[in-house]
Amino acid sequence: MSEKERQSSLHTFLRYKDLEDMLKVILFSAQSPLGLVPMLYHIELKQRQILFIQTGTIGGVTIHYIVEKEKPSKKFIELNRLTGQYSFAESLGSDTQSLYIPVPGARRCFTQVSFIKSKRGHMYKV
Repeated sequence: MSEKERQSSLHTFLRYKDLEDMLKVILFSAQSPLGLVPMLYHIELKQRQILFIQTGTIGGVTIHYIVEKEKPSKKFIELNRLTGQYSFAESLGSDTQSLYIPVPGARRCFTQVSFIKSKRGHMYKV
Protein backbone atom coordinates (compact mmCIF):
# COMPACT_ATOMS: atom_id res chain seq x y z
CA MET A 1 0.00 0.00 0.00
CA SER A 2 1.44 3.37 -1.00
CA GLU A 3 1.77 6.28 1.42
CA LYS A 4 -1.00 8.18 -0.38
CA GLU A 5 -3.40 5.21 -0.16
CA ARG A 6 -2.57 4.69 3.53
CA GLN A 7 -3.25 8.35 4.34
CA SER A 8 -6.56 8.41 2.44
CA SER A 9 -7.71 5.29 4.30
CA LEU A 10 -7.30 7.20 7.59
CA HIS A 11 -9.86 9.80 6.49
CA THR A 12 -13.61 9.42 6.85
CA PHE A 13 -15.96 11.89 5.17
CA LEU A 14 -19.51 12.47 6.40
CA ARG A 15 -21.89 14.67 4.43
CA TYR A 16 -24.86 16.07 6.33
CA LYS A 17 -28.21 17.16 4.96
CA ASP A 18 -28.36 20.36 6.97
CA LEU A 19 -26.30 22.56 9.24
CA GLU A 20 -28.32 21.68 12.34
CA ASP A 21 -27.25 18.04 12.16
CA MET A 22 -23.60 18.93 11.66
CA LEU A 23 -23.66 21.37 14.58
CA LYS A 24 -24.67 18.47 16.85
CA VAL A 25 -21.12 17.15 16.36
CA ILE A 26 -19.81 20.42 17.80
CA LEU A 27 -22.22 20.18 20.76
CA PHE A 28 -21.15 16.61 21.45
CA SER A 29 -17.45 17.53 21.30
CA ALA A 30 -17.94 20.52 23.60
CA GLN A 31 -19.57 18.26 26.21
CA SER A 32 -16.74 15.73 26.17
CA PRO A 33 -14.31 15.58 29.12
CA LEU A 34 -11.74 17.50 27.08
CA GLY A 35 -14.26 20.18 26.19
CA LEU A 36 -12.73 20.80 22.79
CA VAL A 37 -14.83 22.68 20.25
CA PRO A 38 -13.99 21.85 16.61
CA MET A 39 -13.43 24.81 14.32
CA LEU A 40 -15.98 25.40 11.57
CA TYR A 41 -14.59 26.43 8.19
CA HIS A 42 -16.13 27.80 5.01
CA ILE A 43 -14.79 27.50 1.46
CA GLU A 44 -16.32 28.18 -1.92
CA LEU A 45 -15.72 25.53 -4.56
CA LYS A 46 -17.32 25.45 -8.00
CA GLN A 47 -19.85 28.09 -6.91
CA ARG A 48 -20.95 25.97 -3.94
CA GLN A 49 -20.56 26.96 -0.31
CA ILE A 50 -18.99 24.23 1.80
CA LEU A 51 -18.99 24.32 5.59
CA PHE A 52 -16.86 21.69 7.31
CA ILE A 53 -15.31 20.64 10.60
CA GLN A 54 -12.57 18.15 11.35
CA THR A 55 -12.58 15.78 14.31
CA GLY A 56 -10.13 13.13 15.44
CA THR A 57 -6.38 12.92 15.08
CA ILE A 58 -4.81 9.64 16.17
CA GLY A 59 -6.17 6.63 14.30
CA GLY A 60 -7.93 8.70 11.66
CA VAL A 61 -9.54 12.00 10.85
CA THR A 62 -13.24 12.58 10.21
CA ILE A 63 -14.34 15.46 8.02
CA HIS A 64 -17.97 16.50 8.57
CA TYR A 65 -19.38 18.76 5.86
CA ILE A 66 -22.44 20.21 4.20
CA VAL A 67 -22.90 21.89 0.85
CA GLU A 68 -24.97 25.07 0.93
CA LYS A 69 -26.27 27.28 -1.86
CA GLU A 70 -25.51 30.54 -0.10
CA LYS A 71 -22.51 31.92 1.73
CA PRO A 72 -22.90 32.21 5.54
CA SER A 73 -24.61 35.54 6.21
CA LYS A 74 -22.73 36.54 9.37
CA LYS A 75 -19.38 36.00 11.12
CA PHE A 76 -20.57 33.71 13.96
CA ILE A 77 -23.04 30.95 14.67
CA GLU A 78 -24.76 31.18 18.04
CA LEU A 79 -25.46 27.58 19.09
CA ASN A 80 -27.62 26.99 22.17
CA ARG A 81 -26.12 24.17 24.26
CA LEU A 82 -29.47 23.09 25.72
CA THR A 83 -31.77 23.15 22.70
CA GLY A 84 -29.34 22.75 19.81
CA GLN A 85 -31.02 25.67 18.04
CA TYR A 86 -28.73 28.03 16.17
CA SER A 87 -28.75 31.42 14.51
CA PHE A 88 -26.19 33.51 12.70
CA ALA A 89 -24.74 36.48 14.60
CA GLU A 90 -22.53 39.38 13.59
CA SER A 91 -20.57 39.37 16.85
CA LEU A 92 -20.09 37.49 20.11
CA GLY A 93 -23.07 37.62 22.43
CA SER A 94 -23.53 37.34 26.16
CA ASP A 95 -25.75 34.23 26.39
CA THR A 96 -23.94 31.84 28.74
CA GLN A 97 -25.96 28.87 27.43
CA SER A 98 -24.63 29.36 23.89
CA LEU A 99 -21.45 28.56 22.05
CA TYR A 100 -20.30 31.25 19.64
CA ILE A 101 -18.63 29.58 16.72
CA PRO A 102 -16.64 31.71 14.27
CA VAL A 103 -17.07 30.95 10.57
CA PRO A 104 -13.72 31.83 9.01
CA GLY A 105 -13.08 31.53 5.31
CA ALA A 106 -10.37 29.07 4.34
CA ARG A 107 -8.08 29.29 1.37
CA ARG A 108 -8.46 26.69 -1.30
CA CYS A 109 -5.52 24.33 -1.26
CA PHE A 110 -4.81 20.70 -2.03
CA THR A 111 -5.63 19.33 1.41
CA GLN A 112 -8.99 21.09 1.62
CA VAL A 113 -10.10 20.22 -1.89
CA SER A 114 -8.91 16.62 -1.77
CA PHE A 115 -11.27 15.65 1.04
CA ILE A 116 -14.25 16.46 -1.15
CA LYS A 117 -13.08 14.77 -4.31
CA SER A 118 -12.79 11.03 -4.00
CA LYS A 119 -11.27 8.39 -6.19
CA ARG A 120 -13.40 5.88 -4.32
CA GLY A 121 -17.02 5.42 -5.31
CA HIS A 122 -18.45 5.54 -1.76
CA MET A 123 -17.50 9.15 -0.99
CA TYR A 124 -19.50 12.17 -2.05
CA LYS A 125 -18.22 14.35 -4.83
CA VAL A 126 -18.95 18.04 -5.07
